[in-house]
Amino acid sequence: MDVNSYKSGFIAIVGRPNVGKSTLMNRLLGQKVSIVSPRPQTTRAKIMGIKSLPGAQLIFLDTPGIDKSGGYFHRLMVKTATNTLEGVDLILWMVEAPDPLSHDDKLILEIMMSVKLPILLAINKVDLVEKERLLPTIDRFRTLLPFAEIVPISAVEGDNVALLESLLIQYLPEGQPLYPLDQVTDQPERFIIAEMIRERVFRSVYQEVPYAVAVLVEQVRAREGRALTDVEATIYVEKDSQKAIIIGRGGAMLKKIGELTRPEIERLLGTQIFLKLWVKVRSDWQTDDDELKRLGYLQP
Repeated sequence: MDVNSYKSGFIAIVGRPNVGKSTLMNRLLGQKVSIVSPRPQTTRAKIMGIKSLPGAQLIFLDTPGIDKSGGYFHRLMVKTATNTLEGVDLILWMVEAPDPLSHDDKLILEIMMSVKLPILLAINKVDLVEKERLLPTIDRFRTLLPFAEIVPISAVEGDNVALLESLLIQYLPEGQPLYPLDQVTDQPERFIIAEMIRERVFRSVYQEVPYAVAVLVEQVRAREGRALTDVEATIYVEKDSQKAIIIGRGGAMLKKIGELTRPEIERLLGTQIFLKLWVKVRSDWQTDDDELKRLGYLQP
């Protein structure tokens, strides 16, 4: 590695809820670090993903979606997203091709106007619109901000993602790697496992359970003399009715969530696991700072 020509730096991925930030970061990394679901505001914490290449180390920060809706917990997530802009080297702003400048995007535009860093714009979900609609959208954005680059992409299909990566590297500052070359994220193992379980809850009870779901991994313990790890986690909800939905008739839904999550956790840990899940009601976890710290959403 030639450290004299090596590039490294932090790239904040920002955008409104459900615009595809987590999907893009996972695509760029080549593996899942940030969870994805059809629901807006799936990402709740700042998730770091690290990609090390022969000539560059890209450190992506996947942030919660920025919008004006929601209560106390939601406002904390938006604050997390905006605070992430401090200390980064580049900003990657994502919008949607089908709806390129929504009300929430206008809020982000106001924030971007005060930023003194290179801003690359990724127009995502181009696979959902006709190509002739893209040029007017690109021209419109050129009049709003002096973007360093504007790239139409599909994070799901991978269209132009390699091009976007090469452009990001061009705008990174020169410098040595900031993290070990084999490190992919800064998140602890238990946090990633909790996020995997939460994703499966969202996907399994999409219509019935709102955002009042959090997961705390209580234990990850390898059994001596066996290639088996015990994983115990608690799913927290705000109401008894939500608890009943997640457990399901005769425990069927909770069993399904466990069965769908188990292979992902096994790939993460590199061992077979024995997964135990509980569901508990905690009505005020979204407004209690102590609970938010215990669940990993606020720094102690």
